[in-house]
Amino acid sequence: MKLESIREIKGRIVLTSGLHIGAGDMEMKIGGIDNPVIKHPHTMEPYIPGSSLKGKVRSLLEMRSGLMGRTEGNPVSIRTLASCNETEKAACIKILKLFGSSGAETDPGIGPTRVSFADCRLDSAWLTRAREQHLSLTEVKSENSINRIKGTAENPRFSERVPSGAEFTFTVTLKQLDQEESDLELLLMEGLKLLQMDALGGSGSRGYGRIELKFDDELVQKKFDETKPL
Repeated sequence: MKLESIREIKGRIVLTSGLHIGAGDMEMKIGGIDNPVIKHPHTMEPYIPGSSLKGKVRSLLEMRSGLMGRTEGNPVSIRTLASCNETEKAACIKILKLFGSSGAETDPGIGPTRVSFADCRLDSAWLTRAREQHLSLTEVKSENSINRIKGTAENPRFSERVPSGAEFTFTVTLKQLDQEESDLELLLMEGLKLLQMDALGGSGSRGYGRIELKFDDELVQKKFDETKPL
């Protein structure tokens, strides 16, 4: 197993609806926000963790493969291979090569994780425009549930979001260990296209997290636009 190349794919994530990726803050403040978004501890600017991108792209590809039924919702692993038919096994191996497996599992045929997702910071040009126009980097959206009989609003809650229109830069690196692994780039593109078709972060079923991916390389953008994952 020999490292042939490392491909770097760069671009921007443009929000077409508000994005909420939670900070996991368990401290409640009187009059505060129930669900704050994750922010850089030094700049206090919101960002998109690479783990959020990787996890959602992987889960969408696993959902497409049909393997979620065999894992009961857990990520596919090397143990999953034992219960797969030939078609499922091929899909499982590709996913494991691209995203990796648990450190407790070893398989010389799988090797190390091929793809890496960096944390996504706010695009510097967009951030400059936002500051010049005195735009807020986050918004607070109030939500509640409606009592179907009384017709009244109940259980109000306040969620913080990064507003629609915000732009983040992203960088994904892809290792190619053997010549025959060139198809992993296509798998990555299919996963990213599924992400654009679905949603990122929390509350996707309520319209949060819609994004558009813009690649720096025109050829990569063309390949992405032509990708049909379903």
